[in-house]
Amino acid sequence: MAALAIGFTRLTDKAPPHLWFCVSAVFHYLGPAFAVLLFPSVGVLGVAWLRIATAAAFFTPVTRPWRTFGNADTQTRLLLIAFGACLALMNCAFYLALERLPLSLVAAIEFVGTIVLAVIGLRSGRNLFALALAVGGTFCLIDVRWSTDLVGLAWALLNGVMFVAYVVLGHRLAARGAANGIANLGAAMCVALLFVLPFGFGEAMAAFSSPLLLGAAIGVGICSSVIPYICDQLAMSRLPRSSFALMLSLLPLSATLIGVIVLAQIPSWTDLAGIALVVIGVAMHKPAPQPASEAGPDAGDSLLSYPGKAVSPQG
Repeated sequence: MAALAIGFTRLTDKAPPHLWFCVSAVFHYLGPAFAVLLFPSVGVLGVAWLRIATAAAFFTPVTRPWRTFGNADTQTRLLLIAFGACLALMNCAFYLALERLPLSLVAAIEFVGTIVLAVIGLRSGRNLFALALAVGGTFCLIDVRWSTDLVGLAWALLNGVMFVAYVVLGHRLAARGAANGIANLGAAMCVALLFVLPFGFGEAMAAFSSPLLLGAAIGVGICSSVIPYICDQLAMSRLPRSSFALMLSLLPLSATLIGVIVLAQIPSWTDLAGIALVVIGVAMHKPAPQPASEAGPDAGDSLLSYPGKAVSPQG
């Protein structure tokens, strides 16, 4: 098993971590597109349960979560439980917000928390300017329309808080390398299933009476909680936390590009300006160099280069 993990890590390290992030970004928007179509037939929490259940069913035979828990120390077990609770609450809050609010507003509120994470890792005026460019570009790409739906806003805010927790806890799980991070992700996903079971199982039963609904639900789970979460772990294991947080500004850009390629949607001049600002901001970001003895998750090269060895991100 150790040899397999080493081989897997070497294989994934051949590709730059930014590639894994871009793959995650593409599927980040495909999942909600499937999920919204299921809301009328399955229910919001039912979709959340099916999403998590599909991911847990995928990870269980691959990562063997019982072994992960059995070999973990008490601190790691508590981290896995916390991450599982975070995944459950984040997914439920996201869908409950999406039921009431436009995706652009939910995404904007979610992005605010990642700005805070990026700011925490800033160590130079250059990085502050890079962050300002990326944030400005992101809000050019997101067509935000405020809402008076206080319940929807509350769910969106909770989702934003949990997304920050996802990035922080996810980096802690990825600190020992991609293979261990994915094994821990599988264990945490099973914990998430237990948390969401009492709330979504009843609504989810409707999907089992229709092969079409069940197939769509499986698609939601694969696109939303398997492919992107695995890719996030592959990226987090080699990117500093603040760099990963800044790269999240690429999510609206990926949505715009998908619209151009798949839906033939022509971007406006504002969209093009936003794309340029985000790309320049991400390219400019460069973690400040540190002494080797103090090197942490924010040490390293710029986002346009990547180290040959895994970075150990801090939580």
